[in-house]
Amino acid sequence: MGKAPLSRNSRPNIVLLMADDLGAGDLGSYGYNTLSTPNLDRLAAEGVRLAQPLAAASVGTASRAAFLTGRYPVRWGMASAFNRIRGLTWLGGSGGLPATETTFTELLQRRGYRTGLIGKWHQGLSCATWNDHCCHPLNHGFDSFCGLPFGLLSDCRASETPELHRGLRTTLAISTAVVGLAPLLLLIPKCTRWWAVPWKVTVPMELLALLFFVSWYSSYGFVRRWNCILMRNHEIIRQPMQEDRATSLPLKEAVSFIDRHREEPFLLFYSFLHVHTPLPTTEQFLGTSKHGLYGDNVQEMDFFVGRLLAAIDELGLRNHTLVYFTSDHGGHLEARLGQIQLGGWNGIYRGGQAMAGWEGGIRVPGLVRWPGKLQAGKIIDEPTSLMDIFPTIAAWTGATVPQDRPIDGRNLMPLLLGDVERSEHEFLFHYCDAYLHAARWHPRDSEAVWKVHYVTPVFLPPGAQACYEIKLCKCTGEYVSSHDPPLLFDLSRDPSESTPLTRDTEPLYDLVITKVSEAVRQHKKTIIPVELQLEKERNHDHIWLRPCCGVFPFCICDKEGAHHPEKLQWTEHRQ
Repeated sequence: MGKAPLSRNSRPNIVLLMADDLGAGDLGSYGYNTLSTPNLDRLAAEGVRLAQPLAAASVGTASRAAFLTGRYPVRWGMASAFNRIRGLTWLGGSGGLPATETTFTELLQRRGYRTGLIGKWHQGLSCATWNDHCCHPLNHGFDSFCGLPFGLLSDCRASETPELHRGLRTTLAISTAVVGLAPLLLLIPKCTRWWAVPWKVTVPMELLALLFFVSWYSSYGFVRRWNCILMRNHEIIRQPMQEDRATSLPLKEAVSFIDRHREEPFLLFYSFLHVHTPLPTTEQFLGTSKHGLYGDNVQEMDFFVGRLLAAIDELGLRNHTLVYFTSDHGGHLEARLGQIQLGGWNGIYRGGQAMAGWEGGIRVPGLVRWPGKLQAGKIIDEPTSLMDIFPTIAAWTGATVPQDRPIDGRNLMPLLLGDVERSEHEFLFHYCDAYLHAARWHPRDSEAVWKVHYVTPVFLPPGAQACYEIKLCKCTGEYVSSHDPPLLFDLSRDPSESTPLTRDTEPLYDLVITKVSEAVRQHKKTIIPVELQLEKERNHDHIWLRPCCGVFPFCICDKEGAHHPEKLQWTEHRQ
């Protein structure tokens, strides 16, 4: 028998805000004041600030998967053992969020919530056949979706993918057909014609035709555009998308969603495209920060947060709405244009995106506001995880957490309400894809937060503090260093992980290493081998799975009315 329905007042609306690649050192509420983030600072002042929130992975696909399910991604295969792959790389891949996993939105649908996703998904699309959409948000508990099934890429910039008008498309297509068919016609059996063309001539001509097609096709960005699409529910509404529209449209959709569902409980997951490269920013915010385009983009995101908070207040939903803000992982240090930094700043924390063990890769903001329920201005200096949102949402709404699988997140409600002072996370494990790189231990009778590193990335060039030469740190092989004995830090004394502890400098060294190693051993016993969703075969670009609006391979359409965004309508889907 299910739980008795909660009253309307006890079932809060939930608005989850997740930035993309935001650095832990970019917000004023965390002590950094070189960027202007007044709305996020106000959110912190009016709610609870988590001082040690941690992503379960240092790359977007895996981190978001853990956020949605409350489980380490390696448990159900959102990982790779292939060193070059760190996330879903194509919408034509067959990997993604399996149907066997339960998301927090599925829990809420069963409790009568309306659920919407706006913005970035990046959990896969189709699995076996074109348009089966097995990994689509609407098949994982969302009633509505408007955004990018993949995410932003530098190649999504309009300047990188010039428009190809219909006349030129037709000319090039006909030219390709002529160049390709002409040599084939020359192969007609000799008995029906008077000339003869040897294969050694025909084959090079066919190769030339293929080269001609590939050259003009790629030069107009078609290959790149297959990832750069905008969808509403199951329909592609813009291909290729316009990056400026992709960032401004979600705000309008979010406000509209809140307005329509103000009389019923709802969950809105606003998955920002900010602050991922190529950092599309409206003219209003260009040049407004001290940190170039990245800073401008952060300040625009803060403005969007302010608009959402204002909409909640104006609709009289302030005291009935829980707002949570975070980022999927740390800032991307290798995101640069020459010497210009295009990624975030991780403050005092070492490392960044893709560095699973170092704090800079997994430290994220964590702001929670629920007026009348949570103490304004409260700071919780305990390790927490983005995986905690899953069981916490269940507690907030009276939903039942699945009992047939390990749930790695912990209910934050007692900590947020002040009923307890210690995090339920005694141990947390930090994976780089399928490989465990580090673990932390927060003893129940101590203020120490011990961090043990078994593997760390090799920074390139030597002496740097990131993997600039290969753009993104790897997990195995020549790109990492294994440590025996492991590196040990006490984050309560050395949060920047600057000076490893040794037997000579830390009397508890052997005790801590032994305790954490035993916890790792016990944890690994709970990891059952499964099919890896990010392996090469599943993460390969399959032509037959590529989403396409229009005639393949051109895949060009605009169904949204780009010049009249105010007329956009949101439609919903119920399973």
